[in-house]
Amino acid sequence: MAEKLWSPPETMAHGSGMARFARMAGIDPNDYDGLHRWSIATPGAFWRSVWDFAGLVGEPGDRDFVPSSKAWMTGAAFFPDAKLNLAENLLRGAGEAVCVVETDEAGGRREVRRDWLRAEVARVAAGLKQAGVGQGDRVATILPNRIENLVTLLATASIGAVWTSCSPDFGAAAILDRIGQVRPKVVFVQAQFRYGGKAYDIAQRLESIIAGLEGLAEVVHVGPAGFSCAAPLADYAEFGTAEAALDFARIGFNEPVYILYTSGTTGKPKAIVHRTGGVLLQQVKEHLLHGDVRSGDRVLWYSNTAWMMYHWIVSALACDAVLVLYDGAPILKTETGLDCTPLWRIVEGEKLTHLGISPKYLATLADSGFEPDKAFDLGSLRWLMSAGSPVAPHQFDWIYSAIKKDVGFASISGGTEIMGCFLLGSPLHPVRRGMLTVKALGMAVNVLDERSAPVVGRAGELVCTEPFPSMPLTFWGPDGDERYRKTYFADRAEIWTHGDRATMNADGSAVIHGRSDFTLNPGGVRIGTADIYNVCERFAEIEDCIVFGRPIDNDEEIVLCLKMAEGRSADAELARSIRSRLRAECSPRHVPAAIYTVADIPYTLNGKRVEGAAKAVVSGLEVKNKDSLANPASLSAFAALRPEAAL
Repeated sequence: MAEKLWSPPETMAHGSGMARFARMAGIDPNDYDGLHRWSIATPGAFWRSVWDFAGLVGEPGDRDFVPSSKAWMTGAAFFPDAKLNLAENLLRGAGEAVCVVETDEAGGRREVRRDWLRAEVARVAAGLKQAGVGQGDRVATILPNRIENLVTLLATASIGAVWTSCSPDFGAAAILDRIGQVRPKVVFVQAQFRYGGKAYDIAQRLESIIAGLEGLAEVVHVGPAGFSCAAPLADYAEFGTAEAALDFARIGFNEPVYILYTSGTTGKPKAIVHRTGGVLLQQVKEHLLHGDVRSGDRVLWYSNTAWMMYHWIVSALACDAVLVLYDGAPILKTETGLDCTPLWRIVEGEKLTHLGISPKYLATLADSGFEPDKAFDLGSLRWLMSAGSPVAPHQFDWIYSAIKKDVGFASISGGTEIMGCFLLGSPLHPVRRGMLTVKALGMAVNVLDERSAPVVGRAGELVCTEPFPSMPLTFWGPDGDERYRKTYFADRAEIWTHGDRATMNADGSAVIHGRSDFTLNPGGVRIGTADIYNVCERFAEIEDCIVFGRPIDNDEEIVLCLKMAEGRSADAELARSIRSRLRAECSPRHVPAAIYTVADIPYTLNGKRVEGAAKAVVSGLEVKNKDSLANPASLSAFAALRPEAAL
């Protein structure tokens, strides 16, 4: 069993939302296994209890779960008679209370109270109605993470329309590949923004994007426009009707509210349509129970406006938490080196209780020698959370030595597809080195081997065997239902196969080894890429790396490519050290046959390594959608890799 690094104090555990929920259900909070079994054995009773515990506003109806014998997962329905509105639930609460704080990399700050936010949402909602937007119509944004973006989300949801977003740093083709699919009636844009200490003006890019969007009724610009377009153009500050009444259109539980997009590295991004009630119910469960978010807590997740973690953290408003937004880079480059302080200044200044980041961010802090607890007062911070990729065991050690000894840490895993998590934290459980803490309540998570048999202590495919309310409604576009089923249910009929390789432990914790698509298979033995990344990240001379399989003689060999830290170079001695450590800490199968250095590592626009693109280039194949890469030029180096040049 992995080493225990932190245990929740008795007062925290006893008073947590998870413990109170368990007692409400008549289950001992110390019996999490029993609580989890109940949550998946009686889905209707469990999810109705979540609705009641969260105090959601709306009419749940008499039916909470309707199973389907013909299509056990895709045919099941949750709350088919319910009526509710996402924005109504996010905007409830005392009008005079501060509900959102906006911060940025330059030290800017503004806070808003709920009455002001309600009035802004009402104004923009009136403008959307005047533009002809109604229930089911799409509204898109290309905005940074500021209050205006949040207002558009809430205004869109308030009238029963569907909200979709892209980050302004995406290229024109990438944005059109995404929101161009769904034909928004109104798009909100911002031409000028700041990131990483630099000012950007994307007016020309926006002009080409808008020209490529069909069916636009209106374009709304935040700040100066700097571009022209055929559609009517409005200034955000004057959009809508001042002092408009705020009305909420209560719509069906399974009516759409969001459209999000897959990475799109194997073709055009899939547009995933999400259900109003499923998103809200799933996310308040995760905040209130697993994240122990309490009234008045202050929460921030570092994210752009396109990533699902933006939508996820916004739902904390429904838990009476204060949402803290951050616009800009989390680490700034200066003349004297990296400035790692921006997020930690906010933790101290805003007295954050919850902070969400990524493993890559943690690695950069550690490599820079920055220790947040020595520079800032982190006394308010109860929970640190991470998502996007697996957190290495040594990073757990660093968190508890350099950030805070008495903080709960939750490495969470789920996805854009489910708008939530399969595995995440718990205020009732200890944090164990390198482990995701528990299976999420209401999620029948399992790991299956090549026989599709459940296994414990061995790697296999992460699956979910019972329906849950935040399953996608469909994929947007022709044959959307068919493409949706093919993506998640082709391997196992009516069993959600998530595409992650994982190990479930006997104590209920788990390890994610990486995406199944990029699992290495030398000699027919399947190996997770995360195991190799975890070792390489501990070499100070390596800034980043990527690993993939290269076909060879009806087999494949492991190829490791290194991006070296500034002023460092790779040699045969470093290659020997890497191989030696992989052999000792993982297995001989993990040792790469070839090690190269490259100038850059390819990433998606959402910040994930693209092993498939690197492998394709090395194998002489076409990378189908380079517009989904943040740095497509990085691939040129992989085309030049030759066996004789390897270390």
